[in-house]
Amino acid sequence: MSTRHASFAEFYPYYLTQHANMLCRRAHFIGSSSALGALAQYVVSMNAWWIVAALVSGYGGAWVGHFFYEKNRPASFSRPLYSFMGDWVMYWQMLTGKLSW
Repeated sequence: MSTRHASFAEFYPYYLTQHANMLCRRAHFIGSSSALGALAQYVVSMNAWWIVAALVSGYGGAWVGHFFYEKNRPASFSRPLYSFMGDWVMYWQMLTGKLSW
């Protein structure tokens, strides 16, 4: 990604172009759902390994989607904060039916 985006509002449409493949979006959704489950387990158990599990499953799902299905480089490598925000906006849009998955 060579273009710098001045705001998240400018970045998000680009982010969606990097997630055009439905299987990539599904891998993101599964990874994010798994990360939320691991965080919930952390709250219940207070075992810090669940935080590690949340990070591995969240980023793992996204990276599998990019490397195997989308065949592009994850935006988290160049814009980690906007990418993290974009993942959760995309997750919510898929969960509410505003974006197909």
